[in-house]
Amino acid sequence: MPDADPRLDPGRWAAASFRPRGAPPAPTPRPRRGFWRRLGRCCGCCGCCRRGTEDWEPPPGEIPGRRPPQPLRPGLLAPRGLVVGSSANRIAHHTSEFACPRLVVRRGQPFDLRVLLPRPFDPADDSLCVELTLGPNPQVAKGTHVLIPLGETSATGWTAEEEEIEEGAERPGGPALNICLTAPPDAPIGRYRLSIKTRTGAGEYAAPFDDNNDFFLLFNPWCPDDHVYMEKTSDLNEYVLNETGRIFYGTEDQIAERSWNYGQFDAGVLEACLYILDRRGMPYSARGDPVMVSRVVSAMVNSLDDNGVLVGNWTGDYAQGTNPSAWAGSVDILRSYHGAGAPVRYGQCWVFAGVMTTVLRCLGLPTRTVTNYNSAHDTDVSLTTDIYFDENMKPLERLNTDSVWNFHVWNDCWMKRPDLPDGYDGWQVVDATPQETSSGLFCCGPCSVTAVKNGEVFLKYDTPFVFAEVNSDKVYWQRQPNGAFAVVHVEEGAIGRRISTLGAGSGARLDVTHQYKHPEGSEEERRAVSTATSHGSRPRNRGTPSRGEVTVTVGAGPAVAGAELELRAAARNEGVEPRTLRLRFSLSAVRYTGVSGAPFRQEQHRRTVPPGQEETVTMTVAYAEYGPHVGDQDALKLTVAGAVEETGQVVAKELRVRLHAPELTLTLLGPAVVGQETPVQVVFQNPLPETLSGATLRMEGAGISCPKPFQMGSVGAGQTVRLRQAVVPLRPGRRRLVAALESPQLGPLHGTLQLDVAPAPAGSAGGTEPPRRPRRARRRAPPPAGSTGVAPVWPHPRPTHTHAPKRPSDVIEPLPPPPDVTPTLPPTHSHRVINKPL
Repeated sequence: MPDADPRLDPGRWAAASFRPRGAPPAPTPRPRRGFWRRLGRCCGCCGCCRRGTEDWEPPPGEIPGRRPPQPLRPGLLAPRGLVVGSSANRIAHHTSEFACPRLVVRRGQPFDLRVLLPRPFDPADDSLCVELTLGPNPQVAKGTHVLIPLGETSATGWTAEEEEIEEGAERPGGPALNICLTAPPDAPIGRYRLSIKTRTGAGEYAAPFDDNNDFFLLFNPWCPDDHVYMEKTSDLNEYVLNETGRIFYGTEDQIAERSWNYGQFDAGVLEACLYILDRRGMPYSARGDPVMVSRVVSAMVNSLDDNGVLVGNWTGDYAQGTNPSAWAGSVDILRSYHGAGAPVRYGQCWVFAGVMTTVLRCLGLPTRTVTNYNSAHDTDVSLTTDIYFDENMKPLERLNTDSVWNFHVWNDCWMKRPDLPDGYDGWQVVDATPQETSSGLFCCGPCSVTAVKNGEVFLKYDTPFVFAEVNSDKVYWQRQPNGAFAVVHVEEGAIGRRISTLGAGSGARLDVTHQYKHPEGSEEERRAVSTATSHGSRPRNRGTPSRGEVTVTVGAGPAVAGAELELRAAARNEGVEPRTLRLRFSLSAVRYTGVSGAPFRQEQHRRTVPPGQEETVTMTVAYAEYGPHVGDQDALKLTVAGAVEETGQVVAKELRVRLHAPELTLTLLGPAVVGQETPVQVVFQNPLPETLSGATLRMEGAGISCPKPFQMGSVGAGQTVRLRQAVVPLRPGRRRLVAALESPQLGPLHGTLQLDVAPAPAGSAGGTEPPRRPRRARRRAPPPAGSTGVAPVWPHPRPTHTHAPKRPSDVIEPLPPPPDVTPTLPPTHSHRVINKPL
């Protein structure tokens, strides 16, 4: 019976149990070779193509990937060792930046395997089969146990071809067989184990599996046959290979940005990304489908209902963890989760999106981080954002369950959608921030951006929710004397503004609003809204935007944290008679998620506006008044509502003001060389008229070992502080260091520094992994002669050792380097702090 399509499982393997690392899998009885299998060998369409593979299948009782060493008998062909891949393979597969001692390759592209033999291989009398396993319970039928006879193709499309070596080009090290392995473009991704089987006239020899021969297989956006194929090189460089990016935040009129260290190639990150799939219990056979992989990752990056990577926290109380604004990148988060196996505290939307970008780029999916301004959160699938007022136009916050986030950050990943009709390939929305459930889990996507643009909310996954985020109408309701509510104002085009991402190759903000929606008010846009709302919980006709003689606009002067703030509303009379306008100003703090606090300042004004003229009303607010109400990532929300006395026309406007804070200034104080301490100076000034306390500085950089988070002392009002920190570059080339400073009294401060790292001097080996504590050497049996610098395939049992159990910190350490690399560990970090005014 064929396997059920995993897309039909609404819980997405919710019943799958997680097997802790190190626990042996339960043995699976081998199916009997019965009548139907023998019959299949005789049919050209029922299995003859697998005859060669079946001849190499393990004997009954053997668990693939876990066979014991086999004793040697005269005449058997026992490999002396294996050399899996080469530096040329890493370059060709665009994986040379991975700080991983094992080979990392991409599917659909060949890589090298060199089998060291005790004698030359004779094709006339010798046979050889490459054996691969994926996961703890590999099966041939599921494509996780792969048998590839030399010169043939496996049942799942793997090939193993002997490479022709020209005379005089043989490598030293004795007799060897050079093989070119190629994974099919739809192969499951993950960590594969590799071994060799040989067959001679004396019998068959199956070499044991050795951890040193393992390799990682990833998606391949450079392969035209892969579903994640992306054609443009500039896009690939940005959305797959770029390890540092910028995330946009703030408000529509005050766009801010912060750097983020994705670090997808850093040591330990690839292992952590695959651990996420393991932790969810995702079937290994389903890991070749980018649709399912991205959906599982979107569920696992948040911790709700599956103990995923990050705990979301929007309360403002971060005493039990890390303030989301303090994170400088994804690497520390993923290493901590992989090491401890417990969710990391805390994250908010840009942190979820930053980690999501790291995981998907690491696995090979082109991914970009996207920010949507004025992002609606529709709680009742009405596809409208409803705001309620009382008779006096005072907001009724208890009824305002829908919210409009100042900004919301999610991800787009690039893939084909064979599960949808034609025309929906390309960018797909995936959102790891837990907002609403999808099939019972807190995840979102992948959702076709094309489907969102056209209002086709009936296409999977979660298209109605994403459509409401970018293209719902804002409807204002007023309570009437009889207690009912009536629509008094409809605002179109207020939701989904200036959708932004980092442009490929330019390093500048790229507005992608046109990819998500047609031009506001156009016939195509109205048709998309009509199509979407017809599938909503409250199907309705298009609302008529409110129009009248009097229009109101709102604005603000320079908004600097710690300084006085001026807010204003301008009323213009387009009629031919004077109009008297009653206005109510309401000022409150609003979190970036749209949740408002109680108003702390309210004013009422009455103005007469002559025909064709404009009247401006201002409100000045001191820091002492708004400071106690504004927290981290908060903004100020000014609500202006009122009515025209003569005509009864209702006017309403909202303004959100983000307070600007100074950036951190990072300066390089010495040359940057691989493996050597590099001093960096961090300078910032406290802009507030009060003392900062409890400030924390974090630094992170791809290919850079950074010190631990530094707890600072008090910083006086207006005081400038200089911090001296030491970092250690681990990889040469252009690197970017990201710093973030957070404190309870001030919003997040960010800064970046670009370093051109020189290779380690001749005669010294540069480190490719972060400094770590010395580890006690382990005794190993000497390798066979002629196998220097390669991973041995042991023809006899290894000596057993007893080790102490690993601590959580041991798990996140990078794997040891290959035998031909001897890194020099950099010295311990040091830093000095000078808290004094300039």
